[in-house]
Amino acid sequence: MRQVHVIVSGRVQGVGFRAFTQQVAVETDVMGWVENRDDGSVEIKAQGEDNKVDAFLMQVRKGPSFFAKVKNIEITEEDVETAFQKFEIKY
Repeated sequence: MRQVHVIVSGRVQGVGFRAFTQQVAVETDVMGWVENRDDGSVEIKAQGEDNKVDAFLMQVRKGPSFFAKVKNIEITEEDVETAFQKFEIKY
């Protein structure tokens, strides 16, 4: 099991990015959460099998549509302390 902490910056708020991220997580069988941050970026915690996390991150880099524009993505590998049971949008 692999866990990553991700910060996505660019035009990623108000463009359906969190819903897109949750949809991609469900499709790739990745668990965790996504949340908007006060600085305009989006924060993600995601965990799953290596190849599934890689597939998830590849889609997150692209973003949901032409409305969103991912400028930067910071990925930090983390130790898995607790297994997430689903992928949720935090408000």
